[in-house]
Amino acid sequence: MAHPPLAREVRPPTRTAWAEGVDRLRAGATTEPGRLRVIGALVAALVVAFGAVTAWEISDRATAAGNVVTRSQPLSADAASIYRSLADADSAAASGFLAGAQEPQDLRERYEDDIATASALLAKAATHTESTSASGREIAALNTQLPQYTGLIERARANNRLGLPLGGAYLRYANERMTTTLLPAAERLYTAETSTLGEDYDEARAWPFVGLGLGLLALAGLGWAQRRTYLRTNRVFNHGLLAASVASAVVLLWLGIGHVVARAELEDAMAHGQESLEVLNDARISSLNARANENLTLVARGAVLAADGKRDLYESQYADGMKALGRRLAQARALADDPQGGLPVTDATAKADEWRKRHTAARATDDGGDYEGALAKVIGGKGSTGECFNGVDAALEKALAHEQAEFTRAAEGGRGALTGLPLGAAILAVVGAAGAVLGIGRRLSEYR
Repeated sequence: MAHPPLAREVRPPTRTAWAEGVDRLRAGATTEPGRLRVIGALVAALVVAFGAVTAWEISDRATAAGNVVTRSQPLSADAASIYRSLADADSAAASGFLAGAQEPQDLRERYEDDIATASALLAKAATHTESTSASGREIAALNTQLPQYTGLIERARANNRLGLPLGGAYLRYANERMTTTLLPAAERLYTAETSTLGEDYDEARAWPFVGLGLGLLALAGLGWAQRRTYLRTNRVFNHGLLAASVASAVVLLWLGIGHVVARAELEDAMAHGQESLEVLNDARISSLNARANENLTLVARGAVLAADGKRDLYESQYADGMKALGRRLAQARALADDPQGGLPVTDATAKADEWRKRHTAARATDDGGDYEGALAKVIGGKGSTGECFNGVDAALEKALAHEQAEFTRAAEGGRGALTGLPLGAAILAVVGAAGAVLGIGRRLSEYR
């Protein structure tokens, strides 16, 4: 007799550890202790995330603020000083050439000091700049062209000492190299470094929206958890959750107030420091260019004409430089917000006005055929246009020093407002998370 086949045993499908864990979590969440564990974990995670994001965001902003104070703004100022030193060296070289075969010692020393300053600042900038960057390429170009310029100046001096007319040609060629190659490269370097300063400034003052949002969310979560506990136990305070709320509130207030103060100080640094510095640097450069062209007008003696073929090139460029100087001084007066910054600008304006008058008289003397008389009115001592130029330059240097100090003070205040916040936020976040866990743990102990 045949036996029926045995029934095959049916086994339940194998479940993964993940699926079993989810089921246990779901089952646990249906009980009050399970819910409390989930709430505690979520609240602690929110507080930790808030502290971590705050520390990260403020670290970035503090680094950017530090770069404004210690790197980008000093490099921008150095780039402006490189331009000024080169332009002043060109002016001093032309003045020394006009003085004759025996160049005055003070003009020689001024030229050499300017070249040394430019060389030292270029070396300093090179150590803080990548060679492949835009600034690095301009620094390399300046380091290549500067020895060629100084070589031309030395040839001009040598020929001038021998009384050879070729000296004037070398001087004009050196000036052309300066105005068409060196100064444009220095200007591009200044523009690039000022752009980097603007980027650091924008990053430093950017609002930490993620941190602020997480802070509000963490406080809302803690408030909801405490209200839930109160409704189920009639206990007004849960010490752990209260400590977590206080810690989170401190971080949130510190973050908000610290950033507002830092932002205000940085804005003050830019509005009342950097903007004035840029205008004053432009004014000083315009003054230097005008002085160099004034000297070259006497060197060339009408040999170089402007594009229209009628006007003297250097006299035309002198006029353009003085117009630019007037505009920049007017802007600097408007930006000056205290007597220490305003008085030097007023002094520079008065001396620039006198410079124009003396220059007009010198040109009339030269046009009348008295070259030696015109020369005395330009490079002589008291009563010369050189005296006015020196006065303008000294006044602008004083104004620049004041505005630089104002910028540094405000920028350091902005950086200081963020000091300690990243570390403080991290510590308080740990304290807050621990408080949340302990507070929920206290509530859980009541079910054991």
